[in-house]
Amino acid sequence: MSINKRIGNRILALRKTQNLSQEALAHKANVDRTYITGVETGKRNVTVRVLERIILALESNFATFFNDKAFQDEK
Repeated sequence: MSINKRIGNRILALRKTQNLSQEALAHKANVDRTYITGVETGKRNVTVRVLERIILALESNFATFFNDKAFQDEK
């Protein structure tokens, strides 16, 4: 699975646990809703700066975000 898809899946999972719509997350992160859709589906190559805004909007941080089984090495 590509890193874009792994990041997208993680954002989707965190967004759903917080009961946020894509629109609400987009508003909190100051990005367009269609951008969130693209990131969650792995079709957008999110920059580190925008990823930081999304992670902060999800009330998380990089360490917590990437400390997930989705980012463990595939064997």
